[in-house]
Amino acid sequence: MKQVLMFILLALVLAPAATGQETPQYEVKIVTTIESIIPSGVGRSRLISTDAEVDYKEFTTRQTAENGDRNKSDRDEIRIKDYDETKLLNFFNVAGIRFQNIASNDALLTSKINDMMNQGWELAFVNTGVESYGGADDTNGIFITRYIFKRQKVEEANDSTPE
Repeated sequence: MKQVLMFILLALVLAPAATGQETPQYEVKIVTTIESIIPSGVGRSRLISTDAEVDYKEFTTRQTAENGDRNKSDRDEIRIKDYDETKLLNFFNVAGIRFQNIASNDALLTSKINDMMNQGWELAFVNTGVESYGGADDTNGIFITRYIFKRQKVEEANDSTPE
């Protein structure tokens, strides 16, 4: 029985290659939340996304033992000026942690994720991090989350149709 199951599994995995089907191509989109964890609510919290297309190769240099030239890419050329910025609420206010703000941020993020899923995006991965100096007198900090979405690329139709 195990051999039959293994054969079926192997056949399913190899089926696209055997039938000449190409491996699906995907596109990726990243949505980032930055939520302030600064006491007294003085920080800024945002949901950031962009549809701008950039080729990372334009800003990349190859470092080798023979060539260690500094990357001289101009920051103004790298900086994206076309993006969506959604205001979020800070985790803290003067009285301390504000759970209502967290619930509000969750509702905004849920709306964004639902909208993207309706556009065919699938949430593929989530990565989080906290940046803070630490210590008793810590007055700085952010909580950052990157939501990585993917969707299958739609093959563009060939405009040259035979007559």
